[in-house]
Amino acid sequence: MAVSLAVTRVLEAEAGLDLARDAKFVAGHSLGEYSALAAAGSFTIADTARLLRLRGSAMQKAVPVGQGAMAALLGLDYETGVAVAKQAAEEIGGVCQIANDNGGGQVVASGSKAAVERAMEIATTKGAKRAMLLPVSAPFHCALMQPAADAMAEALAKVEIKAPRVPLVANVVAGPVTDPAEIRRLLVEQVTGTVRWRESIAWMAGQGVTQFIELGAGKVLAGLVKRIADGATGSSVGAPADVEAFKARG
Repeated sequence: MAVSLAVTRVLEAEAGLDLARDAKFVAGHSLGEYSALAAAGSFTIADTARLLRLRGSAMQKAVPVGQGAMAALLGLDYETGVAVAKQAAEEIGGVCQIANDNGGGQVVASGSKAAVERAMEIATTKGAKRAMLLPVSAPFHCALMQPAADAMAEALAKVEIKAPRVPLVANVVAGPVTDPAEIRRLLVEQVTGTVRWRESIAWMAGQGVTQFIELGAGKVLAGLVKRIADGATGSSVGAPADVEAFKARG
C-alpha cells in the first residue's frame, strides 16, 4: 500500500497525473483494493494503514497456523476450479473454495489444509498443468476467514469512507461501485469472498479500457492483462525508471 500510494503521489507531482481526469476506473487485487480506494480519495492514508494492520492481524488470528492452506491450480479455468474445490470439500470435509480467479489459467484454492491438498490431487486429473501449495500464513478469501470479516465490519463502521473520485471495480462483484455504504459492505465480503480479478479486467475492457497501469511494487497484474483482455496493454510503474517512461509516454 505504501509503495502504491508513493508511486501515485510521484506521478501526480512529476507527471501531472489526475486520476479523476486520466483514469476511467481504479481496482486493486485483495489488499490492493484498499490502496486503490486511498488513491481515489475514499480513505485517508492514516485510516488505510490502520485498517490494513487490523485486517492482517485478524486474518492471521482467524485460523490456527497449520490448519489452513492455499494452492495454485495452474491451467484450470474458474468453473473447473470451483467444481474441483467443491468435490474436495465434499470428500474430505471442511472448507475448500476458490479464493482467486486471476485469469490466464490461474486459480487459487483456499481452505482447510486436508481439503486443499485433496483439491490439488483432483485438479491434476481435471487437466491442471501444475498444482502447488503457496507459502502463505493463512487461508485467505474463504469461509474460514469469517472472524476476520466480523472484525473488519466493526472497524469499517467507525471509519469515514468518501465516494471515490474514480469508480472502484470491486473484487467480489467485478463491477463498479461509488457509494460509500456499498464499498464498506463489499470490503467486508472481500475477506471471505473470491477475488474476481479476471472478470474485473474483462469488464473494464468491455467498457473500452485498453490501457491498464499497475502502480506499486511488482508487475504481476500488468502481466495478467494481456492474458485476459485481447488488444489491451498492461504496464507497471514501481521504480524511478518507470516514472520516467510514464512521463515520456505523455
